[in-house]
This record gives sequence, C-alpha cells and structure tokens, in this order.
Amino acid sequence: MNVELLAPAGNFEKLKTALYFGADAVYLGGKHFSLRTFADNFTADELQEATNLAHSMQKKVYVTANIYARNADFPMLKDYFESLEKIGVDGVIVSDPGIVYAVKKFAPKLCIHLSTQANTTNKYAVKFWAEQGVSRVILARELSIGEIAEIHEFIPDMELEAFVHGAMCISYSGRCLLSDYLDGRSSNRGACVQACRWKYEVRALNATNGKSEWLPIEEDGKGTYIFNSKDLNMLSRLQEMEGAGIRSFKIEGRMKSGYYLATVINAYRRAIDGGKLSVSEKELLAVAHRDYTQAYANGKNTQTVNYNDSQSKGEYTYVADVLGYENGWAIVQMRNRFKTGERLEVLSPSEYFGNSFTVKNAIDSKGNETDDCKLVQEIYKINCPYPLERGDYLRRKNEGSV
Repeated sequence: MNVELLAPAGNFEKLKTALYFGADAVYLGGKHFSLRTFADNFTADELQEATNLAHSMQKKVYVTANIYARNADFPMLKDYFESLEKIGVDGVIVSDPGIVYAVKKFAPKLCIHLSTQANTTNKYAVKFWAEQGVSRVILARELSIGEIAEIHEFIPDMELEAFVHGAMCISYSGRCLLSDYLDGRSSNRGACVQACRWKYEVRALNATNGKSEWLPIEEDGKGTYIFNSKDLNMLSRLQEMEGAGIRSFKIEGRMKSGYYLATVINAYRRAIDGGKLSVSEKELLAVAHRDYTQAYANGKNTQTVNYNDSQSKGEYTYVADVLGYENGWAIVQMRNRFKTGERLEVLSPSEYFGNSFTVKNAIDSKGNETDDCKLVQEIYKINCPYPLERGDYLRRKNEGSV
C-alpha cells in the first residue's frame, strides 16, 4: 500500500517507540494549544530533537494546535508557529479558522492539516479548505467509505487522512461539552476528563406507591455505560480506504502506553506491508480495548456504544521492556511480575516477533540469582535465545486466552 501510517506520541519515549515499530509519521503536542493537555507533551527543545530524530529516519512530525482559540491566545500562537516553522516540523494540525489564518500569516511555510475537530463531512467543505491553503484534511469519523470516495473524486489533489484505530468520542467528531459541564474542564481546550467513560446510574422516580424514592436501573451487575463508545478497528478495510483516496491511516492514542502503541502500530505496519491479516487481527486483541467497531464505514450505525464495561483487559500481560542483549542474556526492566519457569513472548518489529521462550535463569541488578522477578522497574538479566533490541517488549499470555 502506498499510504502513510501515522501514530501518536504523547512523550519522547513513545515517539521513539512509534518510529521503531514502523510508523511513517507521528503527531504530537507542544506544551500549549493541544487537545491532550494531560499527556506529557513536548518542550521546544524536545520538539526540535523529535523532528531531528524523525527526519534522520526519513519520517515526519506533525504538531497539534487544534484547540478552539480565544483572542488572548493569539500573541502566544504567533510565537509558537514561528518557532515550529524554524524547527522544521512537517505540518501543524489545526481546527479553528482563526488559527488557520494565524499560521498563514505568521508561518507561511508550515503545511496546514485540518483536524478532525473541524467536522469536515462533505466535498464542498474540503474544497473550501483547499482554497484557504489547507494541504491535508483529517476527515470526520462519521463518514462512510463511499462518502470518502466521493470527496476524493471531487478534489483529488487534496491529501485525505482518516482514523483507522483507537478510542472514539461519543460526541460528533469529538466536539463535546460533557467534560466542561460535569467537571469544568473544556474538551475543546484540551482538558477532557473523558466523562463519557464513567459508570453512570440511571434512576427513575416512583410516585405510584406513595413513596418519593429513586429506583436504580442498571444494564447488568457491572453498572451502566451509556456514553461509552466502542473502539475503532478498520484493519480489515485498509485496502478499501486506500482505494477511496485515504493517504494517511491514523492511530488514536497520545494518552496510551508505549506497550499499547507498539502492539497496535506493529499490527497495522505488518498488515500494510502485506503480512497475514489474521496475525494482525489477533494482535489487536492482545492489548486492553473496548469492543471493536468499524463505526460508520458502511454508513449509519446505531451499534457503536460499549454498554458492557469501560474496557476489557486484553489477552496478554505486559511484562518487561527490553533494554539490550548480551551473550544470550536479555537485559530487561520489569513492568509486571514474572518468574522462572514461565513462558514469555517477544513483541518486536523484527523477525523474532511472536517467538516465545521459557525463563530458566534470572539475575537482578546486584548480581543475585532469583526465581521471582517481582521488583517493579528493577533491571534483570534473563536467558533468551533471540538477539533482542532495545525497544522490544516481553509479554505473557493470560490464562484462558486462545
């Protein structure tokens, strides 16, 4: 496939993970103007370092500035965009028309990517944004593949980007007021508390039995998740999306862990490169996720809410980060407890992906042999037949998983 695989990077370590596992480009936020203010995000120096690293690997960096701005934001936005242009980032992701104007005025060399927050759902809107100097439109999640194809046919020179995987917002293209209403933190200013993921209790007032009391109504014993969207998974539709004109496949998740990103990016990278679809599909069950959906790929869909629970566990437990390899020993940092005698599996972009081995020997950082690696973030040396690389992960299949 002749497409870009675009991955999130909530901090510098996650950026390195995304690039290592095969992303062609990353999107990230600075310390201001991003819709993920709870992510670590990047200082000016880190933005420069991130851009240099990506460019050394012939990959790209896009910076999010997709808040809905107020007048007071623009003096700082001017300095910010000028600095991004100087750094040499490959594009800036925006949603506010005023910010589009500011980029053109203060940093005319910056490529402008229109955020999904702008709710672009038709070909005439795409045409309008092209005339404003936008070089790429990140389409609304609510579009079908057929509608995307119509847009591409109408304005074939516009780059089109679409989400293919990850969490979805219960509100239209993410423009939600729920967080602001319930917690005073505006999602459109980057401070969403994900109130849609909370457990709710629906109650009914019974006035027929002489008592003024509230009677709880629950979906089941787990509670009620009435705003909780399923997770998007378009792995099996990538060729159709490319045929419809999508040139960038976007993965959601700047708040997700490095292990999550490695698993998902690895699955999509292998599928894009012609690997077995069944292998990648199985990978996407390995990490914590909600029930999957293809959302609106075929048009209207009323079955996109995940009523059962907030999130499922996944079929594997993340065990350790690989820091290096020496003479038959993997040097790892423990993330979840494991013991000798257990079988661990390799998560890697290399040929050793999916291989497993039994831990027979383990040595802690003080040189002591142990059969129980239980100290969180302790550095252990364990026997391993595969020459693993820094950035690989080790995991353990959960009991009961197929």
